[in-house]
Amino acid sequence: MEKIWLRSYPPGVPAEIDPTEHASLVDLFERSVARFADLPAFTHMGRTLTYREVDRLSANFASFLQHGLGLAPGSRVALMLPNVLQYPVAMFGILRAGCVVVNVNPLYTPREVSHQLRDAGAEAIVVLENFAHTLDEVPEVRSLKAAVVTSLAEMLGAPRSWVVDFVVRRVKKMVPPWRLPGHRRWSEALRRGAARPMTRVEPGLEDVAFLQYTGGTTGVAKGAVLLHRNLIANVLQATAWVQSVLREGEERVVTALPLYHIFALTANCLVFFRLGGHNLLITNPRDIDGLVRELSKWPFTAITGVNTLFNALVHHPGFAKLDFSPLKLTLGGGMAVQQAVAQKWQQLTGRPLLEAYGLTETSPAVTINPLDLPAFNHSIGLPLPSTEVSLRDDAGAEVPPGDAGELCVRGPQVMREYWNRPDETAKVFFPDGFLRTGDVARMDERGFLYIVDRKKDMILVSGFNVYPNEVEDVIALHPGVLEVAVVGVPDERSGEAVKAYVVRRDPTLDAEAIRQWCRERLTPYKVPHYVEFREELPKTQVGKILRRALREEAWRQG
Repeated sequence: MEKIWLRSYPPGVPAEIDPTEHASLVDLFERSVARFADLPAFTHMGRTLTYREVDRLSANFASFLQHGLGLAPGSRVALMLPNVLQYPVAMFGILRAGCVVVNVNPLYTPREVSHQLRDAGAEAIVVLENFAHTLDEVPEVRSLKAAVVTSLAEMLGAPRSWVVDFVVRRVKKMVPPWRLPGHRRWSEALRRGAARPMTRVEPGLEDVAFLQYTGGTTGVAKGAVLLHRNLIANVLQATAWVQSVLREGEERVVTALPLYHIFALTANCLVFFRLGGHNLLITNPRDIDGLVRELSKWPFTAITGVNTLFNALVHHPGFAKLDFSPLKLTLGGGMAVQQAVAQKWQQLTGRPLLEAYGLTETSPAVTINPLDLPAFNHSIGLPLPSTEVSLRDDAGAEVPPGDAGELCVRGPQVMREYWNRPDETAKVFFPDGFLRTGDVARMDERGFLYIVDRKKDMILVSGFNVYPNEVEDVIALHPGVLEVAVVGVPDERSGEAVKAYVVRRDPTLDAEAIRQWCRERLTPYKVPHYVEFREELPKTQVGKILRRALREEAWRQG
């Protein structure tokens, strides 16, 4: 389709980027550590690593992989870590050894971890001891060359690390018993690596950098094969978009989303590493009290997150007391940003909450809103430089202008394939190279895209399409509502009916008040037939509400 969105690009944003600007992610890393050696790179629980220290420590870990374990370029190494200093050190070390990073959600069950290690063919894993008990139940661990175990505070430095680890292990009892026969300790791995120089490896742009597994919330998780070229392209696309606002060596970004998730991995870790930025790592973003306390210590210029995180922050009494004068960029993704949350964010911070869109298969960014946007606009923004989008029907034909269709994407950030799954790969790619996202969207006359909803989440009420995002957005505006999720449930008369699951802010709120609120703002067939109040809603580790879990529960109940 015609690239009408280019006419809406902010001044200075190019139509195209050159994905060959860096030879690989290793090249990007080496340039940044040379330019920003003495600047802070990552901070966790009060300990800061400079770019120079990340360079030294990641080289030690790379040497351990090469000489201590004998891993060859292309070997897959799994990381089962939350946001701790060990994550960037290990991740860059894996890439510098020429190996492939396989991110594993630390909260996965043994069955899920087993599938991922087996599917990826992982040869080693780094795990936080809090989750080592899970690996004890994973048969594939016994065939690994090494399981490297680390603690929450291992890189904080003595004596603080001793105190924190004692509290975590003995007082809070956050480390269940584990064995992992033959495991290595993180500190041992770094010492062994330091004893012998790393052998420098220069991967190519077409080499695999990450096997980034889809969440597995819709069946068996698949590994998106992300090349060095894909990640480099997305870093350059995002940098071109934010360069008018963010300055090299001057930014501090709040990294509350886990780095094992593609959003934080690219948007926070890689983009800000290239800019000489400072990542403030938050291990547990669900501890909102702790997060607000941490934010009060560090003036931050950027923050990324999902709607549920921003919603929790704006309703925390201490958040409004923070100093937002340094804040330049707030970026929301991973799930739809709701108008009520965006309005409250701007009211408190004086800065708009900008929505972006992406997915694991696109490294992840596809669209971002202009940074000079005065207020929330319900749009996911404009396609990034060198990105093509096409709205298509089920047969693959483009829909007429203004109509909704499946959002399809082509560009240098799009994955090569699903790992060892040619059939699944064929399902998501059209012959012309466009990736099917599974999201229904429309484009306005300026080129701004609007997500209507996930195709599989659409509710069919007496033949009429109801999109949960729209109903959720309306309900979320009710002052008595804290969180909401909308799904379709079986109904004898209409086939499906709309059901809303609501977490109340006002304990006196009842179902009829919700329905009346919706009747004043929605067509009758979109008004929830059922309203159920919950203390909390099921979420992924990233904080994305799991509609699927609610829908499956409702359908089981009939």
